[in-house]
Amino acid sequence: MVATVALGLLAVRGRGSGGGLAEWSVGGRSLGAVFVWVLMAGEGYTSFSYLGAAGWGYNYGAPVLYVVAYMSCGYAIGYVVGPLLWSYARQHGLVSITDMVAHRYRRPWLGAAVAVLVTVFLLPYIQLQITGMGVVVSTISYGAVSLDWAYFVGFAVTTLFVVVSGLRGSAWVSVLKDLLVIVTLAFLAFYVPLHYFDGYGAFLDRLVEEKSAWLTLPGSGGSPYGEGWFATTTFLNALTVVIFPTTVAGYLGARSADALRRNAMWLPAYNVLLFVPMLLGMAALFVVPGLTGADSNLALFKLVVDSLPAWVVGLVGVAAALSSIVPMAVFMLVIGTMWGSSVLSLVPRWRDSSRAQKTGSQVVVVVAGTLALILTYAAPNTLVRLSLISYEGMAQLVPMLLVGLLWRRLSFVGAVSGLVVGVGVVCGLVFSGHDPVFGVNAGIVALAVNLVVTMAVTYARPADRDERPDEVVLARDPIAEEAAPAPTA
Repeated sequence: MVATVALGLLAVRGRGSGGGLAEWSVGGRSLGAVFVWVLMAGEGYTSFSYLGAAGWGYNYGAPVLYVVAYMSCGYAIGYVVGPLLWSYARQHGLVSITDMVAHRYRRPWLGAAVAVLVTVFLLPYIQLQITGMGVVVSTISYGAVSLDWAYFVGFAVTTLFVVVSGLRGSAWVSVLKDLLVIVTLAFLAFYVPLHYFDGYGAFLDRLVEEKSAWLTLPGSGGSPYGEGWFATTTFLNALTVVIFPTTVAGYLGARSADALRRNAMWLPAYNVLLFVPMLLGMAALFVVPGLTGADSNLALFKLVVDSLPAWVVGLVGVAAALSSIVPMAVFMLVIGTMWGSSVLSLVPRWRDSSRAQKTGSQVVVVVAGTLALILTYAAPNTLVRLSLISYEGMAQLVPMLLVGLLWRRLSFVGAVSGLVVGVGVVCGLVFSGHDPVFGVNAGIVALAVNLVVTMAVTYARPADRDERPDEVVLARDPIAEEAAPAPTA
């Protein structure tokens, strides 16, 4: 934890503390390809990768592979979308998706409204990372550190370096996290099968013979996650991840569009690591059978704690703890940035001061983290329940943002109508227990309704009059424009 704070604070060494919102929130738009890679890989590799992925592997088996599928497909889409969003934000001085919405539809209040909605969807992720870190630290300390103290330490460490160094600090800490994750998972990938099964051959033979249901969709235990759910979830999440606010923060921090293209090609390699906790979760079926409920998320750590010396357990635990801290930092940073640029900027005395917006954003970071921490202690189920709709709810922003930046005809009323209906449908389906609905991800059903309403309202009403030229309203591919031949005289 000390090394984490030190790295986060050293990230702004030599840059002073007087930078504005862009320096704090998107690293001054100066991160190279390597820093963007570790930051975006770190944001995607969360405590779920150690806890949830192993738990899903333990409970269901094959359905957990949707994570690898959607992230890889998302990187392919990001190869195209990332430079578009980067160019649009850079051209107009924007620092978040809420800024883009406000600029595209010429309504600052719409950006503020979207910021509030996105905050509701992101707060559960902060709470889940706090909870994940608490479970990890308590487990690797053999119970010596209580859950309550572990929750607070995670919150305090993350808040400290995020407030001081912003996105650049998160990128630097990601370097430490990635090194530890790669080393520890590579070690566990070889150690666990050799220690418990005399190698992969014996382990996989036993898995095929005794737990074959775990190797096919829909998996084991009456799982509802069959082929239809797998395909629709992969498609929906691949679309959503490219406009997810934390992903966009990584885009906007890049030095160039070319760095984003290279990053999109490198990121899928990181997904190889996800196979390790998934496989080890299934290995735990034979070593620690009978885990139920939340205990199944500890499948991987049961193997680690029971068979390895304490100092190795500590290294694995630090990697897992940092896998909570880095994404938590980016989530908190994004919430602060959205409020600073889209909500607080509506106040006249803050509107024209980037430094004031930065200060307000830092305050929002502390408030958002504190709220998630309090709810973790007092009402953990409140945010856990909200997390059920977080990703599927965020997907409803795809028409408003992506379609809007590519198609001028899309109207303000159409975009807002589709968003409202889409969020309403997904909340109704999920909270009534209809997810999946007829074997299909509820979010994709809501997104389909969202698109229909968006298009119907857009075509039914007169087009919005926007006198600005296309290059101001729409996003363009900067790499394609650079490659285009110069006009002849």
